[in-house]
Amino acid sequence: MVAEAEAELQSVDWRSAAAAIASISAVGIALGLGLPLLSVILERRGISSSMIGLNAAVAGAASLLAAATITPIAARLSVRLTMLISIILACLSSVGFYVFSEFWMWFPLRLVFHFAITALFVLSEFWINAAAPPRKRGLVLGIYATVLSLGFAFGPWIFSQTGSEGFLPFGIGAGVILASAIPLLIAWHRQPIISKDRKQGSFWRYIFAVPTATGAVLIFGAVEAGGFTLFPVFGERVGFTESSAAQLLTAIGIGNVLMQIPIGLMSDRVRDRRTLLSICAGVGLVGTLCLPILAEDWWLMAGVLFLWGGVVAGLYTVGLAHLGARLPAADLADANAAFIFCYSIGMLVGPQVIGTAMDLFGPNGFAWSLAMFFAIYLTLAIARMFAARP
Repeated sequence: MVAEAEAELQSVDWRSAAAAIASISAVGIALGLGLPLLSVILERRGISSSMIGLNAAVAGAASLLAAATITPIAARLSVRLTMLISIILACLSSVGFYVFSEFWMWFPLRLVFHFAITALFVLSEFWINAAAPPRKRGLVLGIYATVLSLGFAFGPWIFSQTGSEGFLPFGIGAGVILASAIPLLIAWHRQPIISKDRKQGSFWRYIFAVPTATGAVLIFGAVEAGGFTLFPVFGERVGFTESSAAQLLTAIGIGNVLMQIPIGLMSDRVRDRRTLLSICAGVGLVGTLCLPILAEDWWLMAGVLFLWGGVVAGLYTVGLAHLGARLPAADLADANAAFIFCYSIGMLVGPQVIGTAMDLFGPNGFAWSLAMFFAIYLTLAIARMFAARP
């Protein structure tokens, strides 16, 4: 497998892929560092939890707005220039959180920061999909997902080392974002081109053009946002300590990091990626239904969550590869925007559904609501496979 992977790597435009992967790694680090940093600072300033939540909700609105509008902007300005502007805006707004202490200023700053971050998300994934040969797309996207996961993990570690006092955490976040411009400039002349023949408003039709792909990322967004937000609450309610529950989340993250490249390689070899997506959803369904049973044994739950986290994250990796395989290159910019749009919707819906289920059914509501998401997607994927058969 290693020999085959080395041979496959030689056919990828790695200068282009590196530029996009560097941008997305900066996104991961900036979000992993920035989200807890801003919440802690607002809490220390005496801002109520509801207002902190309202301020954080601006991020979701900015993500939806950026996903819906960034492709026509990039078509006019070019992908590379739009990404460079987004890097600069994200860098300046991250410093702005330190410069402006008035709470009302953090609303427009959140809007600018998350609009720019989402723009980098959309255009980086478009660039990666365009740079990867069709038979190597799963491998390249597996590497991309691994780097993104490492960025998300590295951000909180930086926060744990710097704390929330002074300029240092803001300066590190801004510096990481700005550094992602270096590989972008190196690959400046290798940017993908957004087709001039794209139809106006075509973004919306791609939400339903490949429903197995956009459905996968919507479910993953719901499970990731809701699961990570409420798992500590679930863990404490079933008897784990706060630190034990946090370590279980770490097990999920490690599985996510280690399994995306193997899953990406596997997706390049299956006849129909919807089969692999169904397996990922099936593992997610079985794993979540077992959570109440596993609560008696921390080590057993950690092992299961390690596998569960890695396989479930395959919904994003394989879903993105499936999207790129099903559509021509001219459609990828709008399709990737629709992909991120669905991911953002999932992130908004997931915590609400899971939190409500826990209020209604107690700790078991956590597992049941997650299982419901996976069951819905598994039904969709299987139905699409049967519908495609002659």
